[in-house]
Parts: sequence; structure tokens; C-alpha cells
Amino acid sequence: MAATGTIPSSILIVGSGVFGLSTAYALAQRDAFQNSTITLLERLDFPAPDAASIDSSRIIRPDYADPAYAALMSEAHPHWRGDFGAEERYTEAGLCLVQDSTGDSGDDAAHYYLVKALENVKSRLGLRVGRREAGGQVEPMETPEYVARVTTSMGGDCGRRGYVNWTSGWADAEAGMRYMRQLVDGIGRVKFRTAEVARLHYGTDRVEGVELVGGERLSADLVVLATGAWMPKLVDLRGIASATGQVLAYIDITQEEQDRFGSNPTLLCETNGMFIIPPRDRVLKVARHGYGYANPTTIPHPECPGETITVSLPRTKYDDPNLNIAPEGDKACREYLAKCIPSLAARPWTHTRICWYSDTPTGDWLISYHPTYRNLFVATGGSGHAYKFLPVIGERIVDVVMREERDELGAELVKKWKWPAQRKEEDHVWTDDWRGGVKGMILDEELAKGEIGGSRSRL
Repeated sequence: MAATGTIPSSILIVGSGVFGLSTAYALAQRDAFQNSTITLLERLDFPAPDAASIDSSRIIRPDYADPAYAALMSEAHPHWRGDFGAEERYTEAGLCLVQDSTGDSGDDAAHYYLVKALENVKSRLGLRVGRREAGGQVEPMETPEYVARVTTSMGGDCGRRGYVNWTSGWADAEAGMRYMRQLVDGIGRVKFRTAEVARLHYGTDRVEGVELVGGERLSADLVVLATGAWMPKLVDLRGIASATGQVLAYIDITQEEQDRFGSNPTLLCETNGMFIIPPRDRVLKVARHGYGYANPTTIPHPECPGETITVSLPRTKYDDPNLNIAPEGDKACREYLAKCIPSLAARPWTHTRICWYSDTPTGDWLISYHPTYRNLFVATGGSGHAYKFLPVIGERIVDVVMREERDELGAELVKKWKWPAQRKEEDHVWTDDWRGGVKGMILDEELAKGEIGGSRSRL
């Protein structure tokens, strides 16, 4: 709220991704905001093709080493099994979490994550342990042979050990976002407008207005920024959150291959961050949850006119239709595909994509009032793991807007999501949360490694 105890008469949400759209949905349903006007600005016509949440698939799982996110997923999961998952928007085929070594050396972080995640799904969620055919919901896999049995149709070496959670699955990401938009539209209280925000006008202790590209200026009692990886253009997040580009690659497969692989569990390797999500409509996806690429860009300081700063910002196919993943990302995806599904090793990519995360140092989200501007609320820092909470995250965000802690979990989340007391010294944030790939890669440097004869190589 613009001030403690005051309900804003006007709310302007910037961004229609997971955080922005779900917040609009929750606000529109709260009695406290029945007299508030709610406007949501979209940079591109919905669904924005380069938004992180607009994709063929996202993993839906409660498998977290952090018990708070595991508990939050226990709220979201019933919705995926219900209305959000209807019409094939959700497929519960399991999640196979593995590591490639024995855990004795080299991937201690991966082993720790697997152990803690398994503990949480067993003790906190009460899932039954045992073979699936005997009614088990979670199967520990202690040997390579056990992993091979679970992933037999893939035909390759998919890991040394881990566990499979048969209650996890994956969602059609774009379809889920379209469904949420349908729900918001059905309430009829949110005004949508396609317009790009050029800058915010900052006063001493509040945002005085929002200026659109073209010069039009809007104002609101409460401004909610939820622009994901594009956030550093509008508010100074140096040392707090930063944009990192992740590699995704897709191949077309035959109907026979669709039938063979379509019912597999999602495969996620904690050793290197690589994963393969089962195909839908004869398209299979290989990707990496990694440290990603930074894209340093010099821009006007969003809060101090006349100054410039350098921050990492997304560069997508919307900016450059010929943009593909860098050679090292291509190699990582290709080698993982060849390792796990050898029969597809030589299949060319149909297309590739760089998907942009808003990363924080800890991997926790940034959902908080700005410490300086009292009517500015930020919801960002999804760190590549927010989509699965789409059905419920808006309610938790609005709790923070209302400064309410409805339960013990809410109090814990407020602490995790609060504005940090100190910024990291470096402008670009590389998350300390374990990821695959190499930390410190710069997008242009990696792309340049694929240039041949003075022009970038293309698929």
C-alpha cells in the first residue's frame, strides 16, 4: 500500500509475466481493493514472445532443498492437478533428479541438493517412498542401473544416482499463462494496455509518474514493477538482481519418438544443470539451468537523470531474429542430448533460444516495497524457478503489499523476499545458488566464438 493502512485508489502494474499477471488476479479478487482501479501495462501484445514465462514447457515440482519453497509448492500443486492443469496444460509424468558422479568429489552441491530435496518431499510433504508399481510416490535411485531402469526408453546414460518423484511433472508454460490471463479477464476489473515504459519519474520519497515511450505520463497511488529481467532499466538494482541469459534448444521428432518419449519423467541433472522435458506435439526441449550469460549494457541511470550506469539486460529474438545460443551452450545441449538419448544425437536443432532470468545472489525472489520510494513495490528476481507457483504466487505477493503475514510460511517468505540491507559490491549479480555451466560468461564474447568469416554462424 502507498502508506501503512491506506488502500490505494489506483494501482499500476508494469509487466504481465508470472508475477505481474498473478498479482493483478489476486488484487482483483480482494475485497480490500474493490474500489481501486487496476491497470496492467504490457510491453508487447500478450503473450510477449520473448518473456521467460512464454515457452513450451516448465517443470512443476515440490522438489526443493529449501523447505519454504517446497511448502509453497504444496499450495500450488493442487491447482495444477485441477483447473490450471486441465486441457493438457499439465502432465504429471514424474521428475527424475540425478547426479552424474557418485557424490564423493566434484559435485558436493548437487549431492546436498538431492539429499535435502528428498528429505523435504518425504518428511514435509509426506510422500510415500518405494517402487512405483508398489504404490511408491518417490523412488530413491542408488545405482546407475536403477537410473537406467527408470529412463530405459531414452536409451542412454542418464545419471549415476538420485531419485524420481512421480508426483512432479511439467506444464505447457504458454498455455498456463493464457489461462491465467483468461481468469483475470473474466473478473473484468483489470484494464490491460500495451505500452512500453520508458522511465519512472522519481520524487524525493515516491514515484511521481510513469512515462511511456512516446512521452505520455501516467500516475498511480501504487506502482508495481514486475518486468522480470528488464527491471534494471526502470530501477537501480545493481548488486541486488541482474539479467542472465539461459540456453534452450528444441528438435522436431517423429510420432514414433513422441510415443516413446512422451510419457517419460522430466530428467534434471543436478551436476551440470542440464535437463530434458518430455516432448509435446513432436517437439523435444533440451536446456540448462545455469549461471547464464551477462549482457552488459550502458543506460541512463533510472533514478538519477544525467548519469549512466552499466547493467545486464536481455537481448532476445525480438531484438535480433537471427540470435541463437552461443557455441558453448549449443555444445552443452548437444552433448547432453547425445549422452541421454543417443538416437537423437545428430538431429539438428529446429530452433534455439536465450531465455532471460532475473537472478538474485541467493536465488530468493525480491518481493518488497522499495526502501526509498514508498509507493513503489517490486516483484522480480524469479531466478528461474517462479513459474510453477503461477496459480498462487499472486496471493502471497498481495499479502506483502498489504503488509500481512497470514501464517508461519508467509512470515518466512517475507524475510526471504525483503529488500536486502546491503548491495553486493559488483554491479552484475552472479547467483551464489548452485547452477550449471561456467560463472562469468559474457554474451557477446560467447557469441563471437561462433563467428565465421565475419558473420555469426546461424542454425
